[in-house]
Amino acid sequence: MAKTVAEIRAINEAGSYHADWASLSQMPVPKWFRQAKFGIFTHWGLYTVPEYSNEWYSRNMYIKGMPAYEHHIKTYGPQRDFGYKDLIPLFTAPKFDPNEWVALFKKAGAQYYFPVAEHHDGFQMYQSDLSHYNAAEMGPHRDIIGELRQAALDAGLHFCTSNHRAEHWWFMSHGKEFDSDIKEPLHKGDFYWPAMPEPNNQDLYSKPYPTTEYLDDWLMRVCELIDHYQPEMLYFDWWIQHEAFKPYLKEMTAYYYNRATEWGKNVGICYKYDALAWDDGIPDVERGGFEQQKPFYWQTDTAIANNSWCYTDDLDYKDTNEILISLLDAVAKNGNLLLNVGPRADGSIAETDRRILGEIGDWLSVNGEGIYGSTCWKLFGEGPTNIKEGMFQDLSGLHYGSQDVRYTANHSNVYAYILNPEGKTAVTLTAFRAFDDADQPAFHAPIKDVVQLGSGPVDWHIDAAGLQVTINATDANRPLGLKIIVE
Repeated sequence: MAKTVAEIRAINEAGSYHADWASLSQMPVPKWFRQAKFGIFTHWGLYTVPEYSNEWYSRNMYIKGMPAYEHHIKTYGPQRDFGYKDLIPLFTAPKFDPNEWVALFKKAGAQYYFPVAEHHDGFQMYQSDLSHYNAAEMGPHRDIIGELRQAALDAGLHFCTSNHRAEHWWFMSHGKEFDSDIKEPLHKGDFYWPAMPEPNNQDLYSKPYPTTEYLDDWLMRVCELIDHYQPEMLYFDWWIQHEAFKPYLKEMTAYYYNRATEWGKNVGICYKYDALAWDDGIPDVERGGFEQQKPFYWQTDTAIANNSWCYTDDLDYKDTNEILISLLDAVAKNGNLLLNVGPRADGSIAETDRRILGEIGDWLSVNGEGIYGSTCWKLFGEGPTNIKEGMFQDLSGLHYGSQDVRYTANHSNVYAYILNPEGKTAVTLTAFRAFDDADQPAFHAPIKDVVQLGSGPVDWHIDAAGLQVTINATDANRPLGLKIIVE
């Protein structure tokens, strides 16, 4: 049975972690997370059934003038006759095979896995005592999160999950603005409840505030997820930054950390903006990153496509090289990459997603020794091209060349990744240039050898311009890895 709010608070009062930021800051970033570097995210749920627009279909289909509104009427009929809830019987997932998914993610080089447990639409992808609107009782009639957890653990991946329930406070509200199936009275337990007016969702103090009833329900849902599935990490989307959630975030975090202590696990929480106090979790930068190395550990999450987090019939897929550069840029700056894939409504994974994941895995099988378990080097990199700091700064508009390098350190070696070799046969690493009285390079120690990952030792010498390395041609101009072995 799901714990009540009173039971959750009692556990926190008796536990090692209490519902205050100072206490919660004592949980360190898990060592496994700092070593893993690369994980897979999946957005999959009712919103995938139409395979149209994006994962906000449940909101947008109730807003006149939105493409999803018109698409819904043409495909299913008026919203008063066929609402979002009527997609549930269509979500049968006949091709869903959790072991196949996880095998694909592991082959891609992922070390941890983050399926979405509940999105803004409010449909739980797991068995729940708090709502009948869950995948175990409806739709596929399977405990999706439970099956994915077991598959991940069997494959040796770290199992994590995310909850996007906070936004449900207002997510379904536009259906009240015309004749649809979203009508008052709505009560706790109803699928669309509470469907309150959508605020400026970036305003930390927007009204109407979530009620105690709603916030209690949010807390109980997250703690139920914690108890039943013991994730090694949690992720939350942005609206938990709202002022009303602060005391509930403290209770939830304390509960999670106390339960993890009982399990003997070191866990963490990924959050956006400043939803948690500093040092109480892991900052996450959606579709973006930082210009420089950071003294704190962080994560960027991005999707395999530019225009949606779930599968649709018109995905604008990223190039594999862009994803690899995102990974290298994050790792060189003290972060991880969480890459989202959107399975199809029937539970299969599209061929383009499979191809890209396979190409990432092939590259990591050759170049991963400078990534997994690595740390930052003195410099994150060199070259003229760099991402702008902040969210929604994906690399699609940038052109990286052979002068753009990202550095890591591992196994007492320095690793230099040339982000785009551009067909060249030689590169210059300026950080290793010859020392003189007027100019001190970042590195000034004897070098034993330079090895091109996947190819072997290469010719090199140092002059006033830098470490001059002869490189072997590679296919598709994938980022090229060099291992610099020091004496």
